[in-house]
Order: sequence, then structure tokens, then C-alpha cells
Amino acid sequence: MTLDTALMLGLSFLIAVPAIVFHEVAHGYVAFLLGDITAKSRGRLSLNPLRHIDPFGTVLLPILLIAMGLPGFGFAKPVPVNPAAFRDRRKGMFLTGIAGPATNLALAMVAGLLTRVVVVLFAVTESSLLYYVWFALYYFAFINLVLMFFNLIPLPPLDGSRVLPLFLSDSAMRVYHQWERYGFIILFGVLFLAPRFLGVDPLGVYLNWTVAPIMQLLTGLA
Repeated sequence: MTLDTALMLGLSFLIAVPAIVFHEVAHGYVAFLLGDITAKSRGRLSLNPLRHIDPFGTVLLPILLIAMGLPGFGFAKPVPVNPAAFRDRRKGMFLTGIAGPATNLALAMVAGLLTRVVVVLFAVTESSLLYYVWFALYYFAFINLVLMFFNLIPLPPLDGSRVLPLFLSDSAMRVYHQWERYGFIILFGVLFLAPRFLGVDPLGVYLNWTVAPIMQLLTGLA
């Protein structure tokens, strides 16, 4: 591994961590605004990464994925939420759930547009320090979009499982709850088994259809 490659891997990891932390803090903060003090009482509204880091999900998983040439997304310790604290449980869970992806979208928009500013105002070459600034902005936009769309998949424990119920009837909710227990198994199959045994990468196709066009829109790059 060359020094430049090692620097890029290290920079990619450092960029992924704040994207994950902001995502989790957004969940807790919206829950707090809606009357649930659970996250606040446990110190989870802090931007200190140490309060959110999961050894596997925040550290090992992103490093492994980046080393394999895949998007370096990961996860932090889930922010605790008490649905009973909300006046409207279904709406409260929806707003709490969507807060993380919405925050990632806002961060991606800012970082993506800043990449255009850097290119327009400065001469960016791969040998310059400015290239690493540009790369940090570009990758920060990218990883935030990956986190947003990945978490919107409507399978537990992802945020989509909190968002989808708002749009389901009571009868559909009962059916959905019966399948929730299998959410992690289905997710594991989609991520790891389908590419190996079916020759299809559903997650890759999904991200190509979602992340890629938005990245091109924000940064002007394919």
C-alpha cells in the first residue's frame, strides 16, 4: 500500500465518522423536541464521537469496506428512543426516524456544492494539498448520500422501518410488524448472500440509481 493510498483510506475513515455521528444526534435531538428525553439523559445529544462509536459498526466495518473498494458506510450505537413519550407514536417515530437521513441530505448538499466552489476558484491538481480538501468535500457528500439512502431501506433496524409505518393502514401495520422480526435476516441476505448466490447486487443497483445521479447533480461529476 502506497503512502497516498494509506492517506486516502485514513481520510475516508475520518470523514465517515462525523457523517454517522450527525446522523445519530439528529435522531436524538428530534426525539427530544418531541418530548422524549431518553437520548439527552444518556448523553447522546453530544457531537463527541466517543459517545456514539460502536467498535464494529463505526470502526471496523467502514475500514473493511473502504479497503475492499466499497462505500465506507457504517453505523453507530443506536440512539435510544421511547415511543411512549410521543403524543402521536406513529408520527413521532416517523419524524425521529427521518431526522437522520434528512440531516445526511443537508450535509451532502452543502459539501457537494462546496466541491464546485473549490474547482471554480482554485486550480486543483492531485499533487496539491487542495486536492485533499476537494476529496474530503466530495467524499463527505458521497458518504452522506450513501448513509441516507441505505438507512431509508424499510427494514429493521434501519430508519426506513420508522418512516414506512406512517404510510401504512392499521391492517398493513399488523402484517408489517409480523415481518419486522426477520428484518435483519432479510437485510443480511440482500447485502451479502444475493451478490454471492444470485449474481445480483441489489444494494449496488439501488445506490447507483439513487446516490450516483444526485452526486452528479451536486458536484457536476459522474
